[in-house]
Amino acid sequence: MNRVFLIAFLSAFFYFQLSAQDFTDSNLPIVIINTDHGMEIPDDPRILADMKIIYRGPGLRNYVSDQNTPGYLNYNGRINIEIRGSSTQVAEKKQYGLTTLKNDDKSNNNVKLLGLPKENDWILNGMVFDTALIRDYLSYNLSRQIGEYASRTVYCEVIINGNYRGLYVLQEKIKADENRVNIIKIGVNDNSYPEVTGGYITKSDKTTGGDPVAWTLPSWFDTPVDFIHELPKPKNVTSQQNDYIRSRFRLLQETSIAGDTSPLTGFPSIIDITSFIDFILLNELASNADGYMYSTFFHKDRNGKLRAGPIWDFDLTYGNDLFFWGYDRSKTNVWQLSNGENDGARFWKELFENPLFRCHAAKRWNSLTRPGQPFNQEVIESFIDRTVETISEAVGREYARWGQKADHSRLIADLKLFISRRIAWISANIGSSTACENTPVPPLVISKIDYHPESSSEFPDSKDLEFIEIKNNGNSRVDLTGIYFGGTGLVFQFQPYSSLGPLESIIIAGNSAAFRLKYGFTPFATFSGSLPDEGKELVLADAFGNIIDLVSYSNKAPWPDADGNGSYLKLTDPDLDNNDPSNWIATRETLVNENIISADPATVLFPNPVANILNVRNNTLIISLMLYDVLGRPVKISEVNSLECQLDVTGLPSGTYFLKIVTLSGTLTERLLKH
Repeated sequence: MNRVFLIAFLSAFFYFQLSAQDFTDSNLPIVIINTDHGMEIPDDPRILADMKIIYRGPGLRNYVSDQNTPGYLNYNGRINIEIRGSSTQVAEKKQYGLTTLKNDDKSNNNVKLLGLPKENDWILNGMVFDTALIRDYLSYNLSRQIGEYASRTVYCEVIINGNYRGLYVLQEKIKADENRVNIIKIGVNDNSYPEVTGGYITKSDKTTGGDPVAWTLPSWFDTPVDFIHELPKPKNVTSQQNDYIRSRFRLLQETSIAGDTSPLTGFPSIIDITSFIDFILLNELASNADGYMYSTFFHKDRNGKLRAGPIWDFDLTYGNDLFFWGYDRSKTNVWQLSNGENDGARFWKELFENPLFRCHAAKRWNSLTRPGQPFNQEVIESFIDRTVETISEAVGREYARWGQKADHSRLIADLKLFISRRIAWISANIGSSTACENTPVPPLVISKIDYHPESSSEFPDSKDLEFIEIKNNGNSRVDLTGIYFGGTGLVFQFQPYSSLGPLESIIIAGNSAAFRLKYGFTPFATFSGSLPDEGKELVLADAFGNIIDLVSYSNKAPWPDADGNGSYLKLTDPDLDNNDPSNWIATRETLVNENIISADPATVLFPNPVANILNVRNNTLIISLMLYDVLGRPVKISEVNSLECQLDVTGLPSGTYFLKIVTLSGTLTERLLKH
């Protein structure tokens, strides 16, 4: 009798599943994947397949029958594909990683998919543990809204080998790319300073996938936290690169434990404070049960600070957890970074409990939760409502396909209630921002920008001639220590003890030699990265991320035209709002070094190579000397305030070092050999 009942039940279930695959059209894009020879997609290795994406355009319905109509295909080509994920692999619905390929089935094919920037590495996120089907999508969008990159996302419905697989999010894989994590890709030969300083992508995570643990750091409770190389790949990382990036994390751990907030020696000299605060606030708003310990990414560009992010894997958030395994950790009334669960490395708790860091975190939280801002309850609910309206039709098919009995409207209501309570709890417990609300910042003004210089036979690579001018618009000398450009893509941080006199200007350039050849004087310093032609938000900030100046230039009206035509942007008056395009002109004026402080190459080091005492002379006042090893670690710092000085290197190991010399006329770096 029981056997007959079971057969009847399974037959009814099979019929239910089969009818759920009667899928013909959608308001969402439709992704159709057919593997070669109908092979089942494995975890590893990747297999080849054809992929078509049907998308007629915004607001239009898409039909499975359009798969052979070229005009309606957003993509029609080859891919390789595999199952991805860790805990999610236990579920029947799978998640996939795929690479778009050229017709040779080997070469990567960088393409735009559904409006996302060109690349070849993509994720089909099945939202397996999130029956509300919105948590990753919501969190990644919140991150981008507050200015921190996270994977761009597009909902779609997926068919694999004729089998309807349900609702997915097509999203970007985390990798170094100008439109993703915008950092330089470090190469196997980048083992000396400054090349060894970046770029890196590192994560603390599970070791699923076979990647070895690079190093560990203890949590507050002495639990080892595993760190894994993402860029460079573990198989490619050199010992010098591993030592360098590990040293940055260890120094962060040490300085945060010591509570050192100095922009010269403390954790503000190591990390981009704003990115760490934003990472914490995103994880805490979501009450991410896996935050800080797993799927926790960091990145560091060449010559840049260590940055937290991008955020990743936010399915166990907003009250959701692995309930079927007995977990229930995503609460409204705990700090996830210090609740004794997945706390991550100790520096997270140390940073958050540092009074100055906490003050800036509270300041940022208060600004983000104001009316109209991304973390405001009404703003979040409005975004959720728009998202639900977009996916509601597909949610019904998703639930039918996988036998879900959930009430989606109830799940969304619970999500909103959780967020409301979470915002209230954080607001009541994050502390006061009074002490850092009105932090004084120096009167530095971005006054010239050449983002797309004109190319010529003499300067075929116009990027070499990019520059930014910064002016001290005040009546007293400004200490530039710790001041830097925030964000990614453009990397520059002023050296310790450098300064700028009243009404003086400095120019930082992309290529010092090319700039000097064109303009006849040496720029103050060089930056890494570049200025995008289409525009960028330039944020000049102090060591704690307090904004000194902000300009969002563009190559489109109403900004003046300085896009590759020989002109550069010039602020007409340093007292005007330089984020207003009407206060700029495009000019071809020849740059002159009147009131512009440039780096002076008239420096003498002797002897070099050196065994014990190094003599340093310059024709302008030497403010300080900083000696670094090939991994970029400071080994000696000396304040000078003289035209000549000596540096005792007795006892240092033999090898190559780099001496940064800060003078009144600029900063320069010299290579030093130690016998």
